[in-house]
Amino acid sequence: MLNIRPATANDSALLKSLITELAEFERLSHEVVITEEDLRRDGFASQPKFRALIAEWDSVPAGYALFYSTYSTFNGRAGLFLEDLFVRTQFRGKGIGKTLLAHVARIANDEHCYGVRWEVLDWNQPAIDFYQSLGAQFRDPWRSVSLNGSPLQKLAENAR
Repeated sequence: MLNIRPATANDSALLKSLITELAEFERLSHEVVITEEDLRRDGFASQPKFRALIAEWDSVPAGYALFYSTYSTFNGRAGLFLEDLFVRTQFRGKGIGKTLLAHVARIANDEHCYGVRWEVLDWNQPAIDFYQSLGAQFRDPWRSVSLNGSPLQKLAENAR
């Protein structure tokens, strides 16, 4: 039986474990530096920076979705950015990913968001096929951009 519930501060260790499993699947485990304390501080303080849902199959943690608010100047409304959607290998094929995504969509709808956005690795064809089957639109002319580490610090110094 599937149960989807909001994550709590007590889930920080579980979230860290699931994030690590996702990173291993994405071949990016070398990039994971998050700690349980980071998760407690940023997700469960008075002004949380993210929200998360935990999927449990027969009371066993099966996956999670982690998301946060964004704002669209074109739409003049907030949206949600789905940072992570992950289902453990042994639980795939049971509709858990779709149910997690449906819960995020319901939150977006209830909060009058313009929509939900996320990214997918270009080699992850099963995920691409899944998202297309839901009617998700790929924003091919747009490119994901990230500025971090020393280039971020260098640019930030120009603001002083």
